[in-house]
Amino acid sequence: MKLKRLFSALLAACLTLTLILPVSAAGSAASLDEAVQAVTALGILSGDGSGNLNLSAKVTRAEFVAMAVKAMPGGDGVGRAAVAPYPDVPRSHWASGYVEAAVGRGLVTAFSDGTFRPNQEIKLAEAVSMVLSLLGYEAGDFSGAFPTGQLAMYHRLKLSAGVTALSAASPLTRQDAVYLFYNLLSAKTKEGTPYIQQLGHSLDASGRPDVVALVNGQMEGPVVARGYGWQSSLGFTPSKVYRNGNPAALANIQDYDVIYWNASMGTVWACAQKATGPIQALEPDRANPTSVTVAGRTYAIESSAAALALSDLGQYRLGDTVTLLLGRSGGVAAVEDVSVSAGEKVGVVAAVDKTSYPDGSGGTYTAQTVTLLATDGQTYQYPTRGGYKVGSVVRAMVAGNGGEVTLRGLANASLTGTVSRDGARLDKYAFAQGAEILDVSDGRGAAIYPSRLAGLKLDSGKVKYYSLNPQGEIETLILNDVTGDAYQYGIITRFEEEGEGMGRYCTYQYDVGGVSYTISGSTKFLAAGGPVKLQGDPASPEKLYALTAVKGGQVTGNQLIAGSRKYTLSDSVAVYEYRDGRYWLSSLARAESGGNVTGWYDKAESEGGRIRVIVVQ
Repeated sequence: MKLKRLFSALLAACLTLTLILPVSAAGSAASLDEAVQAVTALGILSGDGSGNLNLSAKVTRAEFVAMAVKAMPGGDGVGRAAVAPYPDVPRSHWASGYVEAAVGRGLVTAFSDGTFRPNQEIKLAEAVSMVLSLLGYEAGDFSGAFPTGQLAMYHRLKLSAGVTALSAASPLTRQDAVYLFYNLLSAKTKEGTPYIQQLGHSLDASGRPDVVALVNGQMEGPVVARGYGWQSSLGFTPSKVYRNGNPAALANIQDYDVIYWNASMGTVWACAQKATGPIQALEPDRANPTSVTVAGRTYAIESSAAALALSDLGQYRLGDTVTLLLGRSGGVAAVEDVSVSAGEKVGVVAAVDKTSYPDGSGGTYTAQTVTLLATDGQTYQYPTRGGYKVGSVVRAMVAGNGGEVTLRGLANASLTGTVSRDGARLDKYAFAQGAEILDVSDGRGAAIYPSRLAGLKLDSGKVKYYSLNPQGEIETLILNDVTGDAYQYGIITRFEEEGEGMGRYCTYQYDVGGVSYTISGSTKFLAAGGPVKLQGDPASPEKLYALTAVKGGQVTGNQLIAGSRKYTLSDSVAVYEYRDGRYWLSSLARAESGGNVTGWYDKAESEGGRIRVIVVQ
């Protein structure tokens, strides 16, 4: 549940790494997926030409030595040995450089007959001895005959979590090696610091390797895909490809996608997000811009190439209409002429105002501006000469060689039917991969996924607009208040009423996402206390609606279980703890830990409702 909220927010800006990071109990073994991603991201372990890690295969001494050296700072730069380190490891041997480096570091020695035996299966005791050497331990730090002291330290440092080899003479599998090196990352060195810090990375709050930060730190790019030349930048054939967070094939990557990669993981991530519009501002200045405002949205500049293109040394000026190619962080990875833009935006007009724009010559001009709430859940501002009403469905598109962004009104395209239980289809139409769905409520919008609509019946008036791709699949869908996800939810913390009739005076104090609001006046809402749904601006709401309570529940995963009934939690469920006569914004972890839990929902789940607020006492 927590992961879903985290990644769904990132996905809208192509921030997803498609990592699998399950939460494990303290002291227990990490999931294999988590361990593999950490170890492969660092280049300690890599797959074969097809990306297969062959985790069930046994590990040879040469292979493990190579892994141990790669786990050292700078260990990825080892080349061929200068001379043959051992008679059975000639200079031409693929691992000669690693064996030479390991001997020099004191990680390993030869057998009594002077051979290294590179193809012999490595035993647990041998592997543990090398890993403890990486942590700074020497033979003198252990008492008793080898490997008694080493194995005792191995268990004490919890290097054994997830390792299936049990005895000193047990051969290691590649999966065992994955866990051993993953555990090494969080183990403390002889000096008392986490080993991972020597590699320039850190642990998360739970004391485990911060895999997201680790993979980000080991990722290369960005480059812009143009033809086939960009693939030479990789230096490998990827075994895994993701585009906008979804599994894809290399052939799915299109020109002007922004590419990132990790060679040791054999993985490529492609982002296809774009933003088109006039350059309205460059901050802090044109000499060294770090952010740019286009179409009313401000984007951080994340590459030196983009900064150069937008600076006074580049080809673009204030007022020019450009296409920004957005990277994983949602920042600007590259800047292109509008002629390359395929980033047409479809959405609903949220506001119509007058705005000043730079004219490119040091002056400004004023134009009517439409704020577009697009199907990606973001808002964009475009100057326009036409008259558009709030709530109209429009398409923003580049017209002509001059790069002017124009808006075109779209007729409502109603669609009725029931979404399949697996969220794959609406009536006879399948949802396209990466389909953009916007649910509009109260002038606000929420970007949702097809699975959010699973099992819901969409009657007439619930669909404002839809479009199909060439394969006849739904690629954009605009809904009219179906899920309720676009509303804001909070809790009334104080209500006072004085007088009657024309002299009535009401005061409401309420919290929305940790922000406290107070309003006073003659209006008395139907809700006088407890969790509520807000309509309108939270600072001056039009209405407050009371939610329905489910008492005595237990929170497990993404559900609240009360008796024999299960209620699904909203991805953005607000949790409050009530103590000392006050409500305190808390976390889902607090609700999961127990106590007197009450959930509050907006409408039946069969109608799209969810548990929106949880109160723990």
